Amino acid sequence: MFYAILDDGIRKIDKTQFLKKPVGICILTLDEWHMEAEWRERFGLWHEVDSLHYCKMESYHDFLFGTICVPAKGSREKEMGFAIFVQKERVILLDRDGKLGEQVSRLSKGKRRKDYSLERFVCDFLQSFLADDLLFLEKIEQEIAGIEEDVLEGRTEDYSYRMLQTKKLIARFYHYYSQLAEIGQEILENQQKFFNDEELNAFRMYSDRVFRLSEETKLLREYAMQVQEVYQSEIGIRQNDVMKILTVVTTIFLPLSLIAGWYGMNFSHMPELSWQYSYPVVIGISAAVVVVSLVIFKRKKYW
Repeated sequence: MFYAILDDGIRKIDKTQFLKKPVGICILTLDEWHMEAEWRERFGLWHEVDSLHYCKMESYHDFLFGTICVPAKGSREKEMGFAIFVQKERVILLDRDGKLGEQVSRLSKGKRRKDYSLERFVCDFLQSFLADDLLFLEKIEQEIAGIEEDVLEGRTEDYSYRMLQTKKLIARFYHYYSQLAEIGQEILENQQKFFNDEELNAFRMYSDRVFRLSEETKLLREYAMQVQEVYQSEIGIRQNDVMKILTVVTTIFLPLSLIAGWYGMNFSHMPELSWQYSYPVVIGISAAVVVVSLVIFKRKKYW
């Protein structure tokens, strides 16, 4: 796909128009870039495109080269990776997953400011991947809040799985925003003077937005850790309750066991064994022990 940059926005053009005047935006697949050397010859770019599994931006004498890997936001989605070359008159996008055309098409349909430029497109293009991220992070926060509520109400059957998946998602996006912050810093250094002051201001806003999203992921990570501490405290409280019950039962039945053991020895010279009231008396003593123990535990607020 090919697009021309106009004063008020972006317009799609065909390959013939772009080849006549290779100025604007060119979207190629990775296979096209690797298999068709004419593109590299035409643009004078022989830089090796390696891994697309992380985000970076590198500054060279006459171009910028970067790779972007946008993490998946759900189990049904897949991560998106692409490479980008920025030259004075053109931007070359190398699409790994076949999604960049749709992304640029959405930008072309929106209203753009006057005196739109290729450099401004680069900023808008990078910003477009952050459009819904704040809402996405809010959903993660709601998920953590739901986990916390379930923990407090004792519904912890799938706690470990849910918390593990949530923490992995937060970590993935924290690293993503950290890498984007490095990209913003590299662009703002503007070593080869690709951008003017106005365009740098736009990239500064981009960097600020990435920083805020990064800080939000930090807060979510801390929130998840707090919920994990709540879970551990609930487990501790339940274990204490179990130990308390065992202590009560043991304390009540210890004297009863002593009585049963004492009279279970069946010595022949126990005078009370021949007494007609010995059995009801032992029952009464045992009942009194139980009642007194329960009263003491009640006063001590064991339940």
